[in-house]
Amino acid sequence: MEDCTVNGYRVSAGTWLIMNLYKIHHNPLIWANPFEFQPERFMTTHKDIDERGQYFELVPFGSGRRMCPGVSFSLQILFFTLANVLHWFEFETPSNEAVDMREALGITNSKATPLEVHITPRLPVFVYDTTN
Repeated sequence: MEDCTVNGYRVSAGTWLIMNLYKIHHNPLIWANPFEFQPERFMTTHKDIDERGQYFELVPFGSGRRMCPGVSFSLQILFFTLANVLHWFEFETPSNEAVDMREALGITNSKATPLEVHITPRLPVFVYDTTN
């Protein structure tokens, strides 16, 4: 909207700035071992980070005016949905190998190798039968 300075760079009015969220989320100055999958870090050292765009170390839903409008719904329904899927199904990889958690480079966060899992119902089929 107006000329400004961002990190020492002069930015003219009307310029679009696109944030590199991959780089922010993998910054070793912010995150210890940023390329390792460690969800427990959000239960200990980074437990006070707000995922609603107020802390720029983690912005999964974006920030500001362009933030995801479904963030509130997502945060409420995510736990219910995940709990149901984990309760209803068994997940395993072919030959029980470990899942490759490496990421591919790009604008979106993709896996380096496609995930292949076998999903089987945890309970007998008659439990899921809704025709009776």
